[in-house]
Amino acid sequence: MPEPIQLGLTGANGRMGRALQALLSDDARFALASKVAHSDDWRAARELDIVIDFSTPEGFDAALGYCESHGVALVSGTTGIDAAQRRRFDAAAAKIPVLYAANFSLGIAVLTRLLRDAASALPHWDLEIIEAHHSRKVDAPSGTALALGRAAAGARRQDFDEVADFARHGHTGARPESAIGFSSIRAGEIVGEHTAFLVGHDERIELTHRAYDNTIFARGALHAAAWLAGKPAGAYSLDNVLAA
Repeated sequence: MPEPIQLGLTGANGRMGRALQALLSDDARFALASKVAHSDDWRAARELDIVIDFSTPEGFDAALGYCESHGVALVSGTTGIDAAQRRRFDAAAAKIPVLYAANFSLGIAVLTRLLRDAASALPHWDLEIIEAHHSRKVDAPSGTALALGRAAAGARRQDFDEVADFARHGHTGARPESAIGFSSIRAGEIVGEHTAFLVGHDERIELTHRAYDNTIFARGALHAAAWLAGKPAGAYSLDNVLAA
């Protein structure tokens, strides 16, 4: 039997951190070598093969810094990171294997593929993305909704920042033909729901994914980490994992 992958977990006390630890207790592929709840915890981290990061933008910076300096692979699902942080993450791929996903559901990965195909095939149809999450979520739109919008814009050869429409209030005028609209719902205990509406003349396509338990995200992250461990330096995605 192969030696277990030495795993570091950041954001260990958060919802995703707890879900990951529950799965790890029965997963022989991994040994949980270090749990990081605060940035200072990295000073006590043991020798690691890979880090899974579900923390905060500040925790993301600390995890990325540790992995770069120690040659450790990094899987991250932290949301709310800015463009500069994403550029640093992408640049780290020259040194270490990295994989970022706004959502580690394998179902969302397939939904993204379907939306790319639909958006490309129907470039003039209106596209709206609606997402719903629990009332404690602090960012909107969700990282997953943004990732879906970026995937669709890329498929249509659009500049996402130019076509994304996040705010509608009052007398907004007619909908721009090229817009990708976003709407957010925050209520109760909704784990995560995303629907892409593609609307043409007298017809509509709805592509929907609903998550019923956070375990699906933890399971997908572990699947990605097991795949990424031992890979050469580079930037990887869930598409690469699904294609394996």
